[in-house]
Amino acid sequence: MGEARVDGKLMALAFPQTFVNLSGESAARLVRRYGVEGDMSRVVVVHDELDLPPGRVKIKEGGGTAGHNGLESIRAHLHSGAFIRVRIGIGKPPGRQQGADYVLKPTRKSERAEFDVAVVEAAEAVELIFKEGLATAMNRVNTA
Repeated sequence: MGEARVDGKLMALAFPQTFVNLSGESAARLVRRYGVEGDMSRVVVVHDELDLPPGRVKIKEGGGTAGHNGLESIRAHLHSGAFIRVRIGIGKPPGRQQGADYVLKPTRKSERAEFDVAVVEAAEAVELIFKEGLATAMNRVNTA
């Protein structure tokens, strides 16, 4: 976990050290530590998204989990799904491959550079949310 100041405001950054399907445990501890339990608009989760093309970044507020075990864990532990999501597209699995098997495989070399760019874009999206608000960030990122 790390902390940074953006425009004088404290932002906590965390990468759970648990399995993805247990990430809600870490999220709940972090939310309690910073006293934002009642304000999911201050919680931003960056995650992979099967329903977006590889490398595409989009921002979403609330919504379902689409079977994403990490999001399901976070929703269960925070008792809310209203947190903000910065979604990084990884595309659908090829053929009949199951989503869980697909996300656990190493990224193909042909897609690595594309994902490296997407991670930078996702970090910039989080900063934009923090600096200029959700509506502005969604407008800029989702229409890019």
